[in-house]
Amino acid sequence: METKKITSLEVAKLAGVSQSAVSRVFTPGASASKKTGEKVRKAAMELGYRPNVLARSLITGRSRMIGLVVAHLDNYFYPEALELISSALQKKGYHVLVFMASKTAGSIDDVVDEILDYQVDGIILASVAMSSSLASRCASAGVPVILFNRSQDDDRFSAITSDNILGGQKVARFLIAGGHKRIAYIAGWEGASTQRDRETGFVEELKQHGMSLHAREVGNFIQDEARQAARKMFTANEIPDAVFVASDHMAFAVMDVLRSEIGLKIPEQVSVVGYDDVPVSSWPAYDLTTIRQPANRMVAETVSMILESIENKKTKPRQIKIDGPLIMRGSTRISTKLSK
Repeated sequence: METKKITSLEVAKLAGVSQSAVSRVFTPGASASKKTGEKVRKAAMELGYRPNVLARSLITGRSRMIGLVVAHLDNYFYPEALELISSALQKKGYHVLVFMASKTAGSIDDVVDEILDYQVDGIILASVAMSSSLASRCASAGVPVILFNRSQDDDRFSAITSDNILGGQKVARFLIAGGHKRIAYIAGWEGASTQRDRETGFVEELKQHGMSLHAREVGNFIQDEARQAARKMFTANEIPDAVFVASDHMAFAVMDVLRSEIGLKIPEQVSVVGYDDVPVSSWPAYDLTTIRQPANRMVAETVSMILESIENKKTKPRQIKIDGPLIMRGSTRISTKLSK
């Protein structure tokens, strides 16, 4: 037997209000008195009424859906950040559609192309980039795109990142102050702006002090590749006495190799620094010195910017870089001056 579909008109009659009042009660951001809201919700519950979100989107031209694309959920930083983004958007009355993509441009373009078919109001790309051709399509469709924890050379996008160049500089100054002489670097994926900027700041600051990288390997933000990089770097004739690893996710793998496979003592024989300050970094097993990515502030800026861009199509794209502190822990030798 087919169940009869309850309409907003029936809810209005039972609640003793107008049909438009019912619509306002179930429209995020719309104005309705507390008394009206209580009457409407009570009537809706009695009748088993649920508003048709898709039908409303056809009328308003707004789906109230945001497409969120991510490619690195194995990195502890992203599950936490995505939870914060989703929660903040839901509080503003938006639904989040999460899509997975690999880090290759073609894959991301395919995913974003699919997202556009859902008539989303905006798109957030978390640590992924997109091609200029698809960027043009998003712009033509009036769908704003915000980059989270990634930037790219395209002034059509707003981007929110930590200040990766400054972060790299802080690590270099810290290791130099600790008396390290053979300072190395394990890079992330070289196509990422975050990787590029962290290394740029790090290397430039070393040069300012008359130093250069003792060794360099690439871990691609992947733990297995970070392990391979560590094995190669620390079985050479003259090993580093400090290594900056482009993410905490890779740094954990590097520390495991140094201790368990090679038999080095951290920090007595080698200091290790990461980037992100994910929760695991503070665990006694790692106690990792790292640059903290200010996730709460980055998320707040991202949500504010995507909503502003949806409401006002004339909003100009902005590049926002947020400073994150160096968190000193036991994985590094710390100079007396810095520890005071």
